[in-house]
Amino acid sequence: MEKLKPKDLTITRLMSNNYEIFYYGGILVAMKIKKITTNKKQYLSLLLLADEQESMVDKYLARGKMYVLFQDDTAISECVVTDEGNKILEIKNLATNPDFQHQGYAQKLVEFIEQKYRGQFDILQVGTGDSPLTLPFYEKIGFKVSGRKRNFFVDNYDHPIFEAGKQLVDMIYLQKRL
Repeated sequence: MEKLKPKDLTITRLMSNNYEIFYYGGILVAMKIKKITTNKKQYLSLLLLADEQESMVDKYLARGKMYVLFQDDTAISECVVTDEGNKILEIKNLATNPDFQHQGYAQKLVEFIEQKYRGQFDILQVGTGDSPLTLPFYEKIGFKVSGRKRNFFVDNYDHPIFEAGKQLVDMIYLQKRL
């Protein structure tokens, strides 16, 4: 059992049957991160939150490693990573059910990926739109802007992509050392 103190809540964490059980001031929450190796499309509704064109998801889903965070038995958040060569692991898709956003689930998945692949890869990379919703999230958890692919969203999607009222045009790459 491990006591943690984020902000002003005391959290007790227990490990039991591959679940992390958190006690948040009177509420027990059981979380489990599971690697998905078959039928990845059963999580399409989550995948499409981060990449709204299914044909684009299809380009990386089969070769990617997919992890889903469950709270009790409900899929809350997912992450797909791919080996891009040169010891670079790329987050291709990271999304959380809107009912559970802004509660740390995506960050928990990224931390899991970092721990799992540290020593196998040198760099964790993500490509995302120039969005006020996603860039601050990645920067907050230690990613730094490393490049830009001009017109990525315009050239690769069959319709304009908007996030937070802004049309996404360029792919912004961010990296952090593992």
